[in-house]
Amino acid sequence: QVQLVESGGGLVQAGGSLRLSCAASGRAFSNYAMGWFRQAPGKERDFVAGISWTGISTDYADSVKGRFTVSRDNAKNTVYLQMSSLKPEDTAVYYCARRSVGSSTREAHFYDYWGQGTQVTVSS
Repeated sequence: QVQLVESGGGLVQAGGSLRLSCAASGRAFSNYAMGWFRQAPGKERDFVAGISWTGISTDYADSVKGRFTVSRDNAKNTVYLQMSSLKPEDTAVYYCARRSVGSSTREAHFYDYWGQGTQVTVSS
C-alpha cells in the first residue's frame, strides 16, 4: 500500500521561504514520477511541479518557475518542494502525488496516489 505524507507547511511572510517534504511508503518509489499540486479555497487543484523517476526531468507551472524547486532523494523515498520568494497568492493546501509511470505530467487525474496535504499560508 502506498502512503504519501506531506510536511513542512506553515505561515510565512511574503518574500520568505519554505521547504515541503513528501515521504512515501511502499516499494519502488524510485521507479515513479512525483508531482506537487496546490488548491486554494474555492479554486481547482492546480499543478505546481513535477519530477521524473530519475530526478533529471522537472517541470514547473509558469506561476512558480524560478521561485520553486522540486527534487527527490530516492534513497529516502522523499520528494521535496523548495519554495522561495513566496507571495500571498501561493497560499493553498499543497499536495504531493505519485504516478505509476516514470514521467511526470501536469494532469492531476494521471496521478494514482495522493497525500493528505499541508497548508501553506503567505501573509502580506
